[in-house]
Amino acid sequence: MGDTRVLCTAMVEEKVPPFLKNTNQGWISAEYSLLPGSTYPRTIRDIDKGRIEGRSQEIQRLIGRALRGCVDLTALQGTTIWIDTDVLQADGGTRTAAINGGFVSMYIALAKLYRNGKLPYFPVKNFIGAVSVGILNNEILLDLDFNEDFDAQVDMNVVMNENKKIIEIQGTAEKKDFNVEELFKMVKIGWKGIGSIIDYEKELLKNIVYSY
Repeated sequence: MGDTRVLCTAMVEEKVPPFLKNTNQGWISAEYSLLPGSTYPRTIRDIDKGRIEGRSQEIQRLIGRALRGCVDLTALQGTTIWIDTDVLQADGGTRTAAINGGFVSMYIALAKLYRNGKLPYFPVKNFIGAVSVGILNNEILLDLDFNEDFDAQVDMNVVMNENKKIIEIQGTAEKKDFNVEELFKMVKIGWKGIGSIIDYEKELLKNIVYSY
């Protein structure tokens, strides 16, 4: 993910949103923020603006959807896992980095709950990964940095699971429209990056479910 750095944590809360009460189901939610020093010029904190930026809300929902898509929520039994993602240094691809880091944090938290007998079974159904893809100067690029993203003709974020199934695609023609063939190529290139990310996640987390 280049020079982007995102601090990701997972915390357990023994309650669920009101719409899930009396359902014996759990939930996974995410928060996302750019720390002031992560960008130049300085980013103003949402709390100082008196509201959450629309961009932050969009990214939070994206992270939550991505993580819920790979977990059996019925195993959480009235528990919410909060994923906090704070961008320390932004060099493009912060939302995809937050998804990847958020997944690792969530996996560790769920493994601990499972080892401690708080879950009936380990609820992660499959590994997921996310990466940015774009078109710059009519060339498809993987994992764009800030300057590439700023000048890109097309900007896209792809989230997939280990079975090559798509969880979400966000694609925008920033400076030039793109055709279906280019879309397919971007998804294919995106999978190459996501596959590498998932391989790394599996190596990192391979013994954690049953470790002590």
